[in-house]
Amino acid sequence: MEQKKIIQLAAKFFERNFLVFTVFITGACVLVVEVVAMRVLATYYGNTIFTSSSVITVILAALSIGYYFGGKFSDKNPSLKWFFTIILLSGLCLLFLHFLSEIILPVLSLIFSIVLGPLMSSLVLFFFPALLLGTLSPYTIKLQSIYFKEQGIGAISGKVFFWSTLGSIAGSLLTGFILIPNFGINQIIIATGIVLFLLGFLPLIKLGADKKYLYKFFIVFFIILGNLLIIGYKADENIIYSKDGVYEKIVIRDGEYKDRPVRFFQQDRSMSGGMFLDSDNPADLVFNYTKYYSLYKIFNQEAKNFLVVGGGAYSIPKAILKNLPQANVDVSEIEPSLFELAKKYFKAEDNPRLRNFTEDGRRLIGSSDRKYDMIFSDVYFSLYSVPVHFTTQEFFKIVKEKLNKDGILVINIIGDLSFEKQSLIMSEIKTIKTVFDNSYFFAVEGLEKIGAQNIIIVGYNSDKKIDLNSPAIASHQDSIISSLKDKAIDVDKFNLSSQLVLTDDFAPVEYLTAKVLSKRFGN
Repeated sequence: MEQKKIIQLAAKFFERNFLVFTVFITGACVLVVEVVAMRVLATYYGNTIFTSSSVITVILAALSIGYYFGGKFSDKNPSLKWFFTIILLSGLCLLFLHFLSEIILPVLSLIFSIVLGPLMSSLVLFFFPALLLGTLSPYTIKLQSIYFKEQGIGAISGKVFFWSTLGSIAGSLLTGFILIPNFGINQIIIATGIVLFLLGFLPLIKLGADKKYLYKFFIVFFIILGNLLIIGYKADENIIYSKDGVYEKIVIRDGEYKDRPVRFFQQDRSMSGGMFLDSDNPADLVFNYTKYYSLYKIFNQEAKNFLVVGGGAYSIPKAILKNLPQANVDVSEIEPSLFELAKKYFKAEDNPRLRNFTEDGRRLIGSSDRKYDMIFSDVYFSLYSVPVHFTTQEFFKIVKEKLNKDGILVINIIGDLSFEKQSLIMSEIKTIKTVFDNSYFFAVEGLEKIGAQNIIIVGYNSDKKIDLNSPAIASHQDSIISSLKDKAIDVDKFNLSSQLVLTDDFAPVEYLTAKVLSKRFGN
């Protein structure tokens, strides 16, 4: 008897709170979509402030409009069938637009800049699902007030918004701490769409909705889902690994470069490393900018302690360990999976002289009690992905404190020397000169290059001046060293007075890069 009473009480509790439970789930789905949307757009526009601001703006705008029209619609149509139909439609809409994103996003990324592109793409892909989900909170309040008249509107409203917001919190935490680290972005979006569809579809069956319409909805759902799964399993024979990491999408593919077979490492839309497949020599580096680790040969020939910030394919650490048997190399790589991927696909190996830290590079440098002869910072993947906290005066001051006498900071960053106005590269040059009086700058592809290229910045913790025109450097057996005089940038020819000094308080990195990209792509 007692057990029967407990069951009855549980059933009554579930009946009274089913709608509240529903808005908890839909609130979670909203935040899952919002967090994942930033990762979807980052592949095309970079992980910038424009991307995050656009997604947040569009989702909030959609929700606010949904609240307004949801309240008006619920007054005219206070029906459970309509309520669950909206949820079903939100799931179908999310799945359909995700299917279209495979076609739409590549086109939009070519039409719009990194400033406007994320906003337009967010409007197309995420506005309507969020709008539909936004109608549910006021609709729930209306239905609760009809079915449970003894409860006041204030109490009902507070309860609905409490559980809806709590669901959003749960969705945000679930996405960041569990879903993205363990599942692909496509899987997460598809699963969210399925949850919303079933959350609407199953109650409609129970409510006796017209089976003809339910059948049509199910056919549409099946067709969209089938096409999404086909796209998801579509094979690219050149891709040997593709997965969403904690911080970016990671793709490893085989291809060719300079008429040689190469394995490429890509993070989001940025090519971040590579390895020649026809060579067993770790020092046979693919990209020229990585070869500038050899600058120690003229700045600090006795260098033994190295720190590489940004592991990527671990090309630079491998080369240092190969060429300097007495060297010790620390690597700071914030993406947890990269070292294991480098060992599996890029011939990196465990080595007692190599210490790998899964930690943000600035945090590691600031907290370490170790000093280095060279710090090579390679975290500025491209113009689309520039971590702001590695560009500022404060960062360079921290680095200088952790350099031994005659130690050097080497930075690889993308810049356009032909851009005459304020730009990231010139602001970065001005900023580093405020910390390192003795600094050098090199254009990897040459001073005459028009457009973006790798720029190497060197901060030298010494008063000794390096004469790049000296015979010893000009005749050096290392081609990178011997070509330095031809690659050296004479910053006195540029008007640095109009450039910014980047600080932790003010570093508009995305704004500066957007101007260069606007010139590059003409939008």
